[in-house]
Amino acid sequence: MTSGALIIAALVYTYGLRIAVGDSSPFDYFGYFTNQTSLLASIIMIVTGSLTLAGRTSPPVLGLWRGIATAYLLVVAVIYNLLVPGTGSAPPWVSFLLHVVFPLYVALDWLLVGDRPRLRWRSFWALFPYPAVWLGVVLFRGATDGWVPYGFLLPERGAASLIAHIIGLVLAVAVTGSLVWGMSRFRVTAGSATRAT
Repeated sequence: MTSGALIIAALVYTYGLRIAVGDSSPFDYFGYFTNQTSLLASIIMIVTGSLTLAGRTSPPVLGLWRGIATAYLLVVAVIYNLLVPGTGSAPPWVSFLLHVVFPLYVALDWLLVGDRPRLRWRSFWALFPYPAVWLGVVLFRGATDGWVPYGFLLPERGAASLIAHIIGLVLAVAVTGSLVWGMSRFRVTAGSATRAT
């Protein structure tokens, strides 16, 4: 719960810095997959933690979304650290927090905290609509107003480059999703079944 609130605070702080230099568009700031998925994961952690503190069980759909957010953050970590390290306008500590610390924390939370559900493979398809919509919006904006959040999605790089990167993104989601779905089948010891805050 606390970690989710801290990430939201970091996102708000960084957005405030953008506003201060005259770049106040929320569509640009929240057009970044990192910012969207960090916000999504933070909200899920806050809701899940609140239910736990209230002594209530999280509904299965919340567990599914927690798994999906975990997979997305693993994609964020891999792509940022391998393809676009050190880029962006956020302070270095914020980039490190969002692209290294938070994805690692969420992955460990998923693996080690025993309150996660066993995800069914028939729900695996639920990983793909969100990135598909995000890519569609980004490509539309790139073709119309020229804004894209990441340089490898620039239209001027050509269709072959775009297709290769889109396929790479889809494969990355599939691989990290498979890891998350697989991890949901491992049970941890009873002593680690309390949710971390």
